[in-house]
Amino acid sequence: MKKIEKKSSKKYVLVRGDRSGVFTGWLKSNKNRIVVLNQARRLWYWSGASSISEIAMRGVSKPNQCKFPCEVTELLITDAIELMEMTETARKNIASVPVWSS
Repeated sequence: MKKIEKKSSKKYVLVRGDRSGVFTGWLKSNKNRIVVLNQARRLWYWSGASSISEIAMRGVSKPNQCKFPCEVTELLITDAIELMEMTETARKNIASVPVWSS
């Protein structure tokens, strides 16, 4: 008999903060305008996508021109104004963008 793996109920999301910026990560909690993400990454600058909606659906077409710093274990966003579930294609695309640092 095959062992069935339990699929995580967490969603990979994109969050836009009012002042804090744009982030992706695994949604841990969302209440009012406070969002907690695990394995979060800031999308500081992107190229190859016209909007964050496109990023959530497709990712970016010019990953080497993007500036996405390293992932952090957990992130608390206190000014969330937009939250979108990302497709698996977009999640993998964002993960493939090289870590940017100055």
